[in-house]
Formats: sequence, structure tokens, C-alpha cells
Amino acid sequence: MTTNPNPQSGSPDKEPASEAQAAQNALGNTERAETATLPGRPQPESEPKPSLGRMFLDNLWAANTFTVTLLSLVLAIVVGAVLMIISDPTVLSTYSYITSRPSDAINSSWTLVSEAYANLFKGSVFDPEAFSAWVNGTGGWQAVLAPISETLTYAAPLIFTGLSVALAFRGGLFNIGAQGQATIGVIMAALAGFLLPLPPGLHLLVAVLAGALGGAIWGFIPGILKARAGAHEVINTIMLNYVATYFLTWLIVQNGVQDPTRTDAISKAVDSSAQLPRLLGGDLRVHAGILLAVLATWAVAWLLNRSTLGFELRAVGANPDAARTAGISVTRTYILIMVFAGILAGLGGSNMVLGSTASALTPLVVAQIGFDGILVALLGRVKPWGVLLAALLFGALQAGGNRMQSYSGISLELVTVLQALIVIFIAAPALVKAIFQLRAARAARLQTSLAKGW
Repeated sequence: MTTNPNPQSGSPDKEPASEAQAAQNALGNTERAETATLPGRPQPESEPKPSLGRMFLDNLWAANTFTVTLLSLVLAIVVGAVLMIISDPTVLSTYSYITSRPSDAINSSWTLVSEAYANLFKGSVFDPEAFSAWVNGTGGWQAVLAPISETLTYAAPLIFTGLSVALAFRGGLFNIGAQGQATIGVIMAALAGFLLPLPPGLHLLVAVLAGALGGAIWGFIPGILKARAGAHEVINTIMLNYVATYFLTWLIVQNGVQDPTRTDAISKAVDSSAQLPRLLGGDLRVHAGILLAVLATWAVAWLLNRSTLGFELRAVGANPDAARTAGISVTRTYILIMVFAGILAGLGGSNMVLGSTASALTPLVVAQIGFDGILVALLGRVKPWGVLLAALLFGALQAGGNRMQSYSGISLELVTVLQALIVIFIAAPALVKAIFQLRAARAARLQTSLAKGW
């Protein structure tokens, strides 16, 4: 029976190798590795790398931002089609005898849905009939560009309010007050537009700056209350929305503001010298506001990603306590966030009265651009260029919805339902992932951007 002479050795049958033997073994392993790599020697088989097409397909059907957004649009379109069928009595009646003649239900449903979505596309992007008429000489080029013109017109103010909400999100604040800030912005821009007698170029500049100033003031109030008193910005901005709305209603009927030739609630018209110029002539509504919106998107992207203030803003949004420890003034940052957000929303409001949407103040002149800006910001993942694309999508839905209502008999409210469905599915990526059985994204986990203050 053999015993282990070295009790500390791991094996009872082998003695530990000396240092010289260990060095010789290491040298032999190195020589064998080098010999294996010589030309003419067979190389050991390794796992083949996946092809580029395979990698593309693997990432395409993963839970990344692009795939989830695209599939959310598909789901919204499908659910919208079902709602169209249910809401149409003629089509719905064909389902009462679907077992005897299923073709009637299928054909009528397809006709309704396809025509509705075709009109949505024709009213927002491109109309082949208008293009054919222009080529044949029976129509003008204005009809060809009319869908894009309408989409850009509706999208311009939404870009500003969406950026306003997104900027506050990135700073950890939930700016519900974009509606009120846009309302004060439209008031200030309109007052400057018909009360100040200025030359054309200067008049437009002053009116635009007045709208931005009005939004900044209305954003500064909840910002200073949040920074100094700790008051929650959601409650403050909601209350300020009501104050701005009722102030607009009161102001319109005051002497010097109300149109003296009218008895209803409408103000004087903004002077032509203060109106944003139209980009494609008087027949098409798209105006220079869309150019300002693109410039604002670039400015916000630069602010967030390239500037020191943007770094401080994002740091406060991620963790206010850590930012304060690092020497960042959280109080100052909160105020600046809301002021910048108010400026953007005020510019969105000024677009409504200085552009082609309206030329005078009415109680509904701002519409719902502030609240729609929240949806646009969420749809754009609170990133500036994403907000721009989301606003274009909402503008297209609005422009195409008008044609759907006129040509297909689909109610305009259904377009609002489509917008809500898109946001619901995008805001619930886990639901989309479960429905389509998406794999987890490799590069990064899908994250939903939420405000820290909410």
C-alpha cells in the first residue's frame, strides 16, 4: 500500500512537480501552441461566426426600441381596424349571416378598412391621384404637396410642446403645464402681433420672443415653487393650466383686445407683418414654424448631450441627492428646467396664432397641443429627435384623419383612439414582447423613461 509522502499535495499517488519541471512543461505547451499555428498544419475547429443576415434577423426580432415601436404601430392599426368594423352598422350587419356567406363580411370589412387607411395615407403623405393629375396637366403641384403641408402644419406646435415635456422629464420633473405655458405664449404673441406697430421683420421677431417670454414666465412659477418650497410640479402646473385658460377667456372680451366688429369671443387679428411666412405659397398652410421647430430640436439635443448645463440637468434627473453631493445646485437646475420647458411650450403656442392655424385669439386657439405634447414626448422616448419623429406621426394622423372623415365617413375621434393605442402599446413594452414573443435585446435592456418626480 502506497502512502502519500506529502500530505499537502492534492493527489495521493503523484508527487508535486518541481519548479524546473513546471517551467519545462510550460515551455513545451508554448512550443506546441506555436507549432499548431504554422502554415500547413490543420487548425482546431472553432465555432463559425454567425452571418450578417443571421445577426440582422436575430436583432430584428428582439425587444429593442425600433422593433417595439414598429410592432406597437401594427397593433394599433389592427385594433383600429376592428373598431372601424364594429362602429360601421352596414359592415357589422354582414356578420349576422357570416356562416352562410362569409365572403360578404370579409369583403365589406376589407373594403372599409383599406379605404380608410388609404385615405389616411393620401391625406398625410402622398396622393397618387393628385400626382397623376399634375403629370397630365389637369391639376397643380399644390395638390401634390398638400398632404405633406398639412402634416407639417399640425406637427410644428407639437414638436415644441413635446420638447418641453421631454426636457422636463430628463431633469426629473413631470411638466403637465405645457398646455398652460402654451396658452400664455399664444396670448403674449397675439398681443404683440396686433398691439405693437412695428416694421415687418422686427414685428415677427418681437411676437415670437413675446410668446417665448410668456411661456418662460409660466414655467418659472412652478419651477421656483418646486425649488424653494418643495411644492410638487404636477399639482402646480395643473392648477396653472386652469388659470391660463380662464385668463385667456377673460382677456378676449376686454376692450382693446376683442374684435370691435364681432360680438362673440374673438380678438383682433394679428397683423400680417407679425405672421410666420408660408414656405410653399399662400395656398399651402405650411409655414416657417416647422423650421423653427427643427432648429429647437437641434438646440435641445445639443443642450442635453453637449453642454455642461445639460450634464447637470441629466444628473439631477437621475439622482438629485448624488448631484447635490457632487456640487450641482439642484435648486438652480429645477428653475432652469422649467423656464426652458416654458420657453419651448410658449413657442408652440405662438405657432398657433402667428402661423396659419389661426390669426386671432379664441377660447380654443391652443386646442390640446400641451396635452398632446405629453403623448409625443412619451412616444419619442423623451429624446429630442425621437420627439420630432413622434410629432410628425401625430401630425400625419391628424392630417390624414380629416380625409378619413370626409371620404370614408370615419369619425375623427377614431384617430384620437389610434393615437392613444399607439402610446399605450409603446408605454407597455412587456405587453408587446409577450404578444409577439420577442427575445431580450442584446445591446441594452428596453427601458421606459419616467420622470423621477411623478
